[in-house]
Amino acid sequence: MSARRRAAVAVAGVLLLAGCTSFADTLAAEDDARAPTAESPVTASPSADGEVSCPAKRAEPDPDRPRVDLDLRLADDRRTVTGTETLTFTPDLPVDELVFRLVPNGPDSAKAGNRLEVGRVRGDDSAHGRYEQAAAAGPGGLYVVDLAGELAAGESTRLALDFTLTLGSGAFDRFGTDDGLSWWASGAPLLAWEPGVGWAEDPFVELSGETTTSPAADTTVEVSVPQDLTVLMTGAQAAPTAARGGRRTWTSHEPVARDVSVAAGTFTTEERTTPRGVRVTAGVLSGAEVEAAQVADWAVAAIGALEQRLGPFPYGTLTVALLPDYGGGIEYPSAILEATPSRAVLVHEVAHQWFYGMVGNSQFRDPWLDEAFATYAEAVVNPADATDLLPALTIDGDVGASMDRFAGDRNYFAVVYGKGAAALLTARRAAGAAAFDAAIRCYVDANAWRIATPADLGAVLGRLTSAVAVLTRAHALD
Repeated sequence: MSARRRAAVAVAGVLLLAGCTSFADTLAAEDDARAPTAESPVTASPSADGEVSCPAKRAEPDPDRPRVDLDLRLADDRRTVTGTETLTFTPDLPVDELVFRLVPNGPDSAKAGNRLEVGRVRGDDSAHGRYEQAAAAGPGGLYVVDLAGELAAGESTRLALDFTLTLGSGAFDRFGTDDGLSWWASGAPLLAWEPGVGWAEDPFVELSGETTTSPAADTTVEVSVPQDLTVLMTGAQAAPTAARGGRRTWTSHEPVARDVSVAAGTFTTEERTTPRGVRVTAGVLSGAEVEAAQVADWAVAAIGALEQRLGPFPYGTLTVALLPDYGGGIEYPSAILEATPSRAVLVHEVAHQWFYGMVGNSQFRDPWLDEAFATYAEAVVNPADATDLLPALTIDGDVGASMDRFAGDRNYFAVVYGKGAAALLTARRAAGAAAFDAAIRCYVDANAWRIATPADLGAVLGRLTSAVAVLTRAHALD
């Protein structure tokens, strides 16, 4: 769910790549001209020496993944959201507590007046809840529910949390209000679980990036809003209920959502369907610089271009809500908050549907696994701009550093977005385009709906030793 300010990237000397053409220009010509590399490409057949092989098809979601039901109500003041989150959770490790991340209480968001408070907790196995600070503001950045006893691996529990979200002033953030518009993303307590590892209790940082880790969950959202507002959110949306008492209710369902985005505004919308059947909905406000039809066309083109390299789009729908021009964009599963009318930013956010949405990562521990890959994917879509990005490989700093290792936004954007993408581009050229593309497709399919690590990437790169050497020198695979 990464936020990005194009201005910050430009100051850092990193160019977010523009355009939405297919990969048919310079680097595509490279594919045709270059003979197969001497290094062995990753294949779908088993490897005799124990290397990771590509799956015959994309990995399926965990059948025991969490189930999340969100019942939300935007008040008439359009600044307060009250809600109930009902969670069914089956851990794969023993636990005696449940940990939730309260993203609105992070340092920057809290300064703008955003605040998330948990009220009553209900559940057969729950004892009581408490806040933990985690370097956040307000009541705290984590909410911990102590269970009455230990929950064994494979044993399920169900609980409900009531909460209140206060929306601050409009700004480039996941939460805010503006004329005719309210939006919130990560606006409910977020289950901070990494399967096979445990609770992700990482501290918040004062950077324009994320520190969350969350599993894909079968998620249903119900939102009640004043009747003049249109809702654009994560998941496949049903038609709203008829106006009653001055309000309408909107619902959606996304079987594999790590988190949820909601925008409620006086949107004009346009729909498209991609050749593979993905339903795209774009919404713009009155006076927007571009029309909803243009945004929808941009999204369809981006999906098509990225599918050529990464395989089918991960979701059945994509919703794009164009906010006022605060600069940048923020991705969520099957939903994008576009905070600048830019085709380039939209390509980046669409790429995140593969890298973060489907192939998850610890955004505190390994931020480059989604941000560098999304920036790299922009270069795949428009290789003419890759030349401008490649010099970022010389920037000082470790691509694989955790979020608490960066000295500020300038350093973070330069190293993670810029140097990270440049390292991937350079690794591709070193190994050969066809072999590297096959390895990345393998990485995507093998790690779908999981939380991947740099070791997972290194495993699928396998014998592409020149690519591994480039990424190792950039301290991405350490």
